[in-house]
Amino acid sequence: MNMTPLPTIKDSLLGNDRVRGMRNYILWGKLWGAFGSDQSRRFQALLFFIIAASTSVAANAAFNADQLALVINDSDPISIEIGEYYAERRKLPANNVIHVDLPHDKPVISSGTFNRVFEEVKKRTPAAVQAYALTWVSPYRVDCMSITSAFAMGYARRYCAQGCRATAPNPYFNSSSQQPFDDFGIRPAMVVAARTIENARSLIDRGIHADYSKPAASAYLVTTADKARNSRSPSFALIKRRFSSRVRVSIVQGAGIRDKFDIMFYFIGAKHVPHLDSIGFLPGAIADHLTSAGGRLPRSNQMSVLRWLEAGATGSYGTVVEPCNFPQKFPDPALAIENYLAGDTLIEAYWKSVVWPGQGIFVGEPLARPYANQDVRDSTTAPVGNNNE
Repeated sequence: MNMTPLPTIKDSLLGNDRVRGMRNYILWGKLWGAFGSDQSRRFQALLFFIIAASTSVAANAAFNADQLALVINDSDPISIEIGEYYAERRKLPANNVIHVDLPHDKPVISSGTFNRVFEEVKKRTPAAVQAYALTWVSPYRVDCMSITSAFAMGYARRYCAQGCRATAPNPYFNSSSQQPFDDFGIRPAMVVAARTIENARSLIDRGIHADYSKPAASAYLVTTADKARNSRSPSFALIKRRFSSRVRVSIVQGAGIRDKFDIMFYFIGAKHVPHLDSIGFLPGAIADHLTSAGGRLPRSNQMSVLRWLEAGATGSYGTVVEPCNFPQKFPDPALAIENYLAGDTLIEAYWKSVVWPGQGIFVGEPLARPYANQDVRDSTTAPVGNNNE
C-alpha cells in the first residue's frame, strides 16, 4: 500500500482531557469513518500513538493461577501434552483445566462448531477466572475471527471486516482493569502455541524464568523499507523519549537487527524477519511483525508468529485474515511496553495494547511477568530444575 506523508503534531498539544476524549473517538472508529484519505488515516494513526504515549500506568498486580483457565483439545495429542505440562508447571487449580473436543486438522472452524464448544467452556469456567490459555496450533480461526478473540469476546461478526474497515473495539484496550471479565465481560485468551512438545516446554519454561526477573533489557523498534508495513513507525520517537529511563530503546532503520542478546521488546513491520538465529531474547520477551498473515498457524506465505517463539521470544501476535495496515489491529508498542514494565502479565499487557483485536491471534506464555513485584508473588511460579537446561 502506498502511504502519503504525515502531518506534524506535537504530543505536548494534548492535555489529559483531550487525550481521554481522542482515545474514545479512536476506540470506536469515529475518526476512521470521518476521514477517507491515506493522509488522514496516517494522521489518525499518529494521534493513536500519541494517546498511548501520554498514558500513565501505575504498578499493576498481575493475574495469578486462580484467574487463568486452561483449555485443552482432547482430539489433539500435542494439545494434551502441552496442557498437562502447563497445568503442572504453573500449578493451576484442577477446576481451571477444561477439556474440549475440536477438529485439530483444520485451521478454520465454523462459528456453529465453535459456539457449541464455547457454551460448554463458559459453563465450566470458575467464576474467578479472568482469562483463557489454549493449548493448540489448529484451529487458529473461527470463520472471520481469530480463535483467541472468539474465546475472549465470543464469536460475533462485528469483530470482522470485509476489506479495509474498522471492527468493533476491545473494551479492555488501554484499561487499568485487572479483572476484565468482571469489568467488561471478556476473558482475554492466548494460545500456548508450538509445533512440537519440546518447543512448548521451552516456551513455558521461559515464561516461568521471566517471573520477577526485572532484567536490564532493550527495546528495538525497526523501520524497514516496506512503507505499507511501517504504520507503527510514527510512534517510535515518542516511545524512545518516554521509556529510555526505564529500558534501553533503539530505533533501527533496516531489514532487522542482528547480534543483539538483550531483547525484551522487538517491533517491526515486514513479511519476513531476517537474522532470527543471530539474536537472543530475554525470558518474557515480546516480539511481533506487522504483516497480513503472520497469525496463520502453523504455515503461512509470510513468516508465522511461531518463528518468534521458536527463536526464543515468549509472546507474539499476528493476524489470521487480511487486516490492511491499520495500526489499531496490531499491538501498540507504547502500551505493551508501558503495561509490561508496570508489572502486568504478558496476556494483560498485550491485550491492553490492541484496539481492534478481532482478526488477530495472541500466542505465548500468558502468565510471564518479568517486571512484577515479588510482594505479589503467587503459586504460579514453580522451580524449573532441569527442564530449561
